Amino acid sequence: MKAEAKKIWMDGKIIDFKDATIHVLTHSLHYGNAVFEGTRAYKTDKGLAIYRLQDHTKRLLESAKITLIDCPYSQSELEQAQIELIKANEFSTNVYLRPIIFLGDGTMGVSHKNAPVRTAIAAWEVGAYLGEEGLKKGIKVKISSFARNSVKSSMGKAKASANYLNSQLAKYEALEAGYEEALMLDEEGFVAEGTGECFFIVKNGVLITPPNDFSLKSITQDSVIKIAEGLNLEVKRQRISRDEVYTADEAFFTGTAAEVTPINNIDARIIGRGQRGELTKLIQDAYFDVVYGRNEKFSSFLTYIH
Repeated sequence: MKAEAKKIWMDGKIIDFKDATIHVLTHSLHYGNAVFEGTRAYKTDKGLAIYRLQDHTKRLLESAKITLIDCPYSQSELEQAQIELIKANEFSTNVYLRPIIFLGDGTMGVSHKNAPVRTAIAAWEVGAYLGEEGLKKGIKVKISSFARNSVKSSMGKAKASANYLNSQLAKYEALEAGYEEALMLDEEGFVAEGTGECFFIVKNGVLITPPNDFSLKSITQDSVIKIAEGLNLEVKRQRISRDEVYTADEAFFTGTAAEVTPINNIDARIIGRGQRGELTKLIQDAYFDVVYGRNEKFSSFLTYIH
């Protein structure tokens, strides 16, 4: 995912992309305490619209609170900053937004109490995270040797930079083994999530997705559940074991970046017919109708850029 644009919002100002620099002694770079969001804006018939802007921005500030970072900006200020940044960049197609709250330079050592809090928002044009072909035909997934972070040792409900080290290692392991994504189990051996996605299976016409006991509370997962219920599909929130994964009729990932990506193979086991399943396609089509503003029932999820 190449990240490049004309402008970035940084500490209350929109500046040139090339000028958005930080010092090598930035506290978050050394000790990992930063929180961020991933949000998309879609090119609808009415122009660009940010998907669930309020929910993503609220989660960003909740992540900061969890990790003891005192953000100097309110939710409304951060929402407006994202809108203004998109306007400033004059994007012509779909956009990915990356707000981040981090600790700047000026103090070193594990304690972050006196480190200055900095805030930035980047945005750039983006396509399908796991590839356009992956959206149609599905991807190959490896169950990782890395377990999802334990709730005994990390703050899983914070979208914190430090939490993504094991996601990064799991992703690398999967790619090196010839797969396209990893699926991580929790410390008790049940499915947690992907490296940056939530996981669904379909079994006997029922959608099943794990609770968020060991994972981030996903906004896209919530969207898919609401969409499925609107289609009169049964949805269950329950643990999924490894062997249940292998025998699923269908499987797919959801996430801001991944959107709704079918899974055709897990650990060399063909899932269903080895292609995008019927219910997965139904959910996928309905999801894209929502994010592109073609479903009035979910119009409140979109913030149009005027």
